[in-house]
Amino acid sequence: MRYTLAYVGIQVRNLERSISFYRDVLGMRVVRRQRVPETDGEWAELRSAGSKQMLELNWYPDGSKFFTGPYRNGDELDHIAFACADVERAYGELIAKGARSGHPPFAEGGSMLAYVEDPDGIWIELSGPVPGD
Repeated sequence: MRYTLAYVGIQVRNLERSISFYRDVLGMRVVRRQRVPETDGEWAELRSAGSKQMLELNWYPDGSKFFTGPYRNGDELDHIAFACADVERAYGELIAKGARSGHPPFAEGGSMLAYVEDPDGIWIELSGPVPGD
């Protein structure tokens, strides 16, 4: 049996704010968006240019059986990773666009890594080559 990652879904507190962050800050495109009448919720799927992986943002109102309130973001092991050519430049651009700082760029093994946070505190990992390698 072969398994292929299709998408990652996360619950967000404010769908419009989260769509705006992933679209305007990380350059993702909204592929589909739909209301879920039986839950009074809504979801949106986004994708980065050139990627087949999807990010699904799920929002449910307080009182819905799917609302897991109060909202708690995961620990620092829960994150979404994005590959980029220049981690230091990408980190600076994302901070300038309003992402919150998680951890500035650092080398680990043969990669450069950095972390920023989305509006709900979900860690966004930036991964790329070490400059000069």
